[in-house]
Formats: sequence, structure tokens, C-alpha cells
Amino acid sequence: MNKLQLLPAERHGSLLKDVRVLIHTTRDNVARAVNASLVMLYWQIGRRVRMDILKSRRADYGEKILHSLSAKLVTEFGTGFSHRNLDNMVRFVEVFPDAKISHTLCAKLSWSHLRQIIYLDDPLQREFYAEMCRVENWSTRALGQRIQSMLYERTAISKKPQKLIAKELRQLRAKNTLTPDLVFRDPYVLDFLGLQDTRSEKNVEAAILREMEAFLLEVGAGFAFLARQKRMQIDDKDYYLDLLFYHRSMRRLVAIDLKLGAFETADKAQMELYLNWLRRHEAAAGEAPPVGIILCAGKRAQHIELLELEKSGIHVATYLTKLLPKRALERRLAQAIRHARRRLPGARRGGV
Repeated sequence: MNKLQLLPAERHGSLLKDVRVLIHTTRDNVARAVNASLVMLYWQIGRRVRMDILKSRRADYGEKILHSLSAKLVTEFGTGFSHRNLDNMVRFVEVFPDAKISHTLCAKLSWSHLRQIIYLDDPLQREFYAEMCRVENWSTRALGQRIQSMLYERTAISKKPQKLIAKELRQLRAKNTLTPDLVFRDPYVLDFLGLQDTRSEKNVEAAILREMEAFLLEVGAGFAFLARQKRMQIDDKDYYLDLLFYHRSMRRLVAIDLKLGAFETADKAQMELYLNWLRRHEAAAGEAPPVGIILCAGKRAQHIELLELEKSGIHVATYLTKLLPKRALERRLAQAIRHARRRLPGARRGGV
């Protein structure tokens, strides 16, 4: 009789479960190691090919090199070394020339991830998607959706001067720590809620709860839902916060208040009250101070500037119930970025 059959059923099941975990864990580790080695190989090939192309200084000669090399490699090693993929490898080295940075990316990102990133035009945009993808473990599909919905242009960080963007991305690479500027967006695209003529904040709230998984995908990785209509008793009055989340990477509570209309100055005082109450009664020792998001249908730029909301840990963002055509979204976000940078200190003196 098999010795395993002599074990009690409960112990047998525990043993089987533990061995399965070991097998799956090892398989995953092997797959990651193979992926990292393969992507690093592509980077090294790209660097070597680029050296020959740069020496020639002739575009036509570079094409001849790729065609000739590809034909030989495909015959010997398969279609992974096609002319197009060799082009991708050379581009990979051109946009990520630092071997140390490339090695870090190779450990987490697949070749399918990198092929989507390397052809983005803006270097800061490329670095944003590469680092966020690495830190938040996006799938290739999720990365494509975020690029398509212009996530970078919708984050608060894109509205900063380029030097500050680069500095914050370097800190993300070094410490793997997300900041509110990397997490918060404007606008949020809530087309999945199916809202048509919304007349009630409770309807929006109910729709978010109904589509919580899609909502969490839009607001970003790391959010954990805690409460709806969080009750706060202050003196003889009760207040109710629409939605309360916790962000694991930022290690802080995130309060969300929903507004059907445009942002009003009184909304700031209300959110400050919520955040101060949460700081005193809900935040745990060692956590960062709570922050708030006011989701509204519209906002006025000068009001936002003069209220200095960031000092109170408040982010005001609009939401779209329908995803705009890409050209329209591009125009809207480009205008928002230009306006935000003009308002930065030193902008009028040419400091941005």
C-alpha cells in the first residue's frame, strides 16, 4: 500500500497543498528568470547591432545589416530574430541606454510590455509607464489600456516642470514609493458606470460600488475599499463621507467625496473636516496623513490655484462619464498641462 494512503486525510491534504505551492512558486520563479534573461539578451543584441550601424553612419547600410543578420538568425534560431524584432532591440537600447536601468526593467517587464513602451515619443512618458508598470505589476493588456486612455497626461505629475518629473521618477525607481502626484488623476474616466442623466450623488456612488472592480482599475493599483457613507460624529452633528479607501503603497487613508456639480469653495472646508477627523480617529500609528479626492463635474482653475488645496492634502479632479475621442482628450489634457505649468512659481520668468 502507498505510504501516503496511510496518512490521515487532513495531513495528506496539507502535504499535497504545500508541495503544490512549492511547484507553482518554482515554476513562476523559473519563468521570471527566463524572461529577464531573454529581455536582457535582446538589449545586448540591440547594443551590438547599434554599434555597427553607428559606425557606418549610413541609414541604407544599417538596413542592409539588419536584413542580412536577420536572415541568418531566423534560419538558425527562429522568428524571434526577425528584421522587425531586431529593429525593436535597437530601439530598446536607444531609449534605455543605461545597462543598470535596463537590467532592473528586465526583471519585471516582459518583451511585450517593452515593445509598447519604447515607441512612445516623450522620454518622461516612457519612463513613467515603465516604472509604474514595474512597481504595480501591470499586465500587457492593462499597460495598453492605460496608454490608450492617456494615463500619464491625466496624472498630477505630468503638470509639473520636466526637471521635477524626472526627479520624482528617479525616486520611484530607487525607492519603489508612490506619491499622490503619481497616483491621483484628472480627469477620471468613469464610462464603465453607464451613467446617462445622473441627478443624484447617491446614484454615482451606487454605480461605483456596483462596478467596484472597474473603478479600482481606473483609480490605480494599491487601493483597498474600506467604507461607504463613513459616519463621522462631530459635536452634535453627523457627517457622512461618500467613499473611504486605503492605499497600501502610500500607507494612508484616501477619502473620496462625490459632487454632481462643479467644485465650490465650501467643498474644501468640508474635505478638510473629513481629513482632520480621519487623522484623529481612524489613521493608525506610522501611517501618512489622510488625503482627499473631490470628484466633481467641473472646476475653475483660478479658484483651485488660490485655495492652495495641495497644502491640505486635497486633490480636485473632474470625471468623464464617456471617454472622449482621443484627439479631443489629447487637446483637453494638453491645455490642462500648459495651464498648470504656467501657474507654477517662476513660470512667468521662464523658469519652467
